[in-house]
Amino acid sequence: MSQEILQELSSLLGSEHVITDDAERRYFTTDVYNSRELPLAVIRPGSVEELQEAARIALKNNVALVPRGGGASYTDGYLPVTSQSLLVETSRLNRIVEINGTDMYVTVEPAVTWERLNAALAKEKLRTPFWGPFSGLKATVGGSTSQNSASMGTGNHGLSAESVLSFDVVLGNGKLLKTGSASISTSKPFFRWYGPDLTGLFTGDTGAMGIKARITLRLIRRPERSGTASFGFDTFDDMAAGMSAVARLGIVADNYGLDPKLQQGQLTKTDTGDALRAVWNVTRDSSNPVEAVSRLTRMALAGKRFFAGFSHSAHYVVEGYSAAEVKSKLKLVRETMRPHGTEIANTVPTVLRAMPFIPMYSVLGVNGERWVPLHGIMPFSAVPEFRRRLMAMYEENADRMKDLRVDKGAMFMTINSNAFLYEPVFYWEDSQTVFHKRFMPKDYLATLPEHDENPEGRALVAELRQRILDIFWQVGASHLQVGKTYPYLRGRQPEAERLLREFKGSVDPNNLMNPGALGLGTS
Repeated sequence: MSQEILQELSSLLGSEHVITDDAERRYFTTDVYNSRELPLAVIRPGSVEELQEAARIALKNNVALVPRGGGASYTDGYLPVTSQSLLVETSRLNRIVEINGTDMYVTVEPAVTWERLNAALAKEKLRTPFWGPFSGLKATVGGSTSQNSASMGTGNHGLSAESVLSFDVVLGNGKLLKTGSASISTSKPFFRWYGPDLTGLFTGDTGAMGIKARITLRLIRRPERSGTASFGFDTFDDMAAGMSAVARLGIVADNYGLDPKLQQGQLTKTDTGDALRAVWNVTRDSSNPVEAVSRLTRMALAGKRFFAGFSHSAHYVVEGYSAAEVKSKLKLVRETMRPHGTEIANTVPTVLRAMPFIPMYSVLGVNGERWVPLHGIMPFSAVPEFRRRLMAMYEENADRMKDLRVDKGAMFMTINSNAFLYEPVFYWEDSQTVFHKRFMPKDYLATLPEHDENPEGRALVAELRQRILDIFWQVGASHLQVGKTYPYLRGRQPEAERLLREFKGSVDPNNLMNPGALGLGTS
């Protein structure tokens, strides 16, 4: 059967777009952290119609389809759970279909990266409200809306899902479903809400409900001005209280907090080329030469001393359409943060705002260690209890972590005015995988030491990750990038689970769309 389906797919797509080489299949089915089953093939459809026909061929042969976006997942999202699978590598579905500045929407195919989309919209002085994760050089619009993601614009515009108006989704039977106003024969994809929100059922689904063929996002006028501020804190509790207080204002565009480990990590690491690009972008984005010189001088004087004396830090970007608007927002942020922390040099947010889509250095530690994060999103009131339980777990395992060369860190973010994202991170000495060797910038990778295999350290990380997932569940946390890692159905209210399973069954009755994602189709 496998030869028959591969021949049929080769006739449809061209043999060069049906990849069966073992090494290539292993690369495409290895993510930042893990690998599972090798699929029959990696396929690259070049049009929506080819994707639909590939789905029909898969259905006829009872073979699963697993979509892969930019590849920067760490939750098994695009890892097949059965060898009777086809990995849909979406890189050829990369067209910006329409930029409609009159009706304020943009439609793209799934493999368009956030960096490319942002550059195209900048020429029109437009932007999507959420405009990408830090990994936007690689991360795609299809991947982010399938996994849900946060970063740029999250402070006041929320997650990637909140900027989506409409999807064109290829279902398990190969048919194309349109959501939002696009599902009306006489309309355009300009509006999301007309009765029940069908679009929302496909956000964050990790491809379990279907494969996104086109995504339409809302546009806003591109903010003309931005300003940044950074704060240092003596303790985590001070930082969390300050970040929560600022979040409630609802005026911050971007924000992120760092613990001691992350303050020395890749988020603050730049090479000479990165620094030069950042200087150019700071100059370009300043309103006049005097402001540019002032901003660059402050950055130069701060050097690498901007974290000195503080265990934690938080960094902010505000946006506006005038200098007065930006100034007033920064003033309010500073006043709100004053009881909790001390203002420090704003080097980090200034550089990251000037160069928002940073190279993918972070998939290895600064000393070549492997890296994997987890995260949980919780109400502000749950943060202290989660922190207490997490620190107790780390203390309990401190000796084992030291012996097996496992280290930890954390990053933080607030979402809109009502949620706190806590992202624990592990680093451990271990060998590089095929993912690291092909995904990371080669010049940077060459500067890092390589480590020997450390299966005991790897097993400890897996054990501690499960412990953290349990703590997240105990405090009622939610998750993005659910994939096959987060316990989506654990403790789910029975009627909610029934409805989810019935919806999955209606759009994918043979359970061929990324089986195992969200824990659906597994029982």
